[in-house]
Amino acid sequence: MKTIARLTLFFSLNFALLFLASFCIAFLSSWVDFIRSAPIDAGVGQSIRDLCWLSLPPALYLSILLVLSYTARQKMPAFLSMIGVFVLASAFSLGVSFALSRTGTVSPVFRPAESLHAVSGRILSSRNNAVIPLADNPHSGSPRIISIPGHPLIYQELPLGVDNAPVPLPPLPFGDSSPSFIRSIAIDLALSAAVLKSRFQESLLSFVVYAFSLVLFLSSLRFMFDLSRWALANLLLGAIVFRAVLALESYLNTDQTKLLLDTILHRRFPIDFIVPMVLSAFAVLLIFYTLLHRAVRFKRFEDAET
Repeated sequence: MKTIARLTLFFSLNFALLFLASFCIAFLSSWVDFIRSAPIDAGVGQSIRDLCWLSLPPALYLSILLVLSYTARQKMPAFLSMIGVFVLASAFSLGVSFALSRTGTVSPVFRPAESLHAVSGRILSSRNNAVIPLADNPHSGSPRIISIPGHPLIYQELPLGVDNAPVPLPPLPFGDSSPSFIRSIAIDLALSAAVLKSRFQESLLSFVVYAFSLVLFLSSLRFMFDLSRWALANLLLGAIVFRAVLALESYLNTDQTKLLLDTILHRRFPIDFIVPMVLSAFAVLLIFYTLLHRAVRFKRFEDAET
């Protein structure tokens, strides 16, 4: 019971902290995107619920991998740790998704200034952001003054062009100047969040089948953390596994891959269940490998004693 209680507590704390951290990063990214595009007819910002959906995949992935690494260091039985992580991760993913679906309409985090197509002499404002056209016939390319709370007034003679942000901003990891591998991770996480959200909106069965198969596949990776006793090596290995599984999920969810798998299976199954079937098949193989590997190690240990 103590082992199960420690596992539950460790997973709960990790998931909560990682979800909060992911939400903060998504919030800052949305803020930067808003600031960069606010003077150039930006669209309405993302809602808090959208940011929470974006935060679900990284929290789910990282919490599972961290807890699996923790169980390996604590020498918990592999089968018990896989079952415990699977149950906890499934419950948290389903619970968070239900909570997000019950939040109702959530207002956007940021609202940009009104459109620049306005009558001359008017000050266009929205939530303390103000645009003051300086031309008799204002349009999107006319000179103007931008007022954003917390920043000095900005004069823009020609508001259109490349890198025309209202406030000088340094290169950020989620901007266009970020390294390609960071952009690729952000894109794959966004795609994973979009798949989870669309499946939940489609039907509860579709979401449960997909989310549980993904969690089962991640939980079956427990044997990876038994390859090394060094915590730093486990950390590096976990980062590699995180990127590889995220890329695999994105690859399997492409239309071309699903059509190819559907053709191989002779269209015997609904196309929405093909990716969960593949993930579950990989998970079953890895679980069998883990059990056989431990059985062989136990047999060798007995032979060495005799």
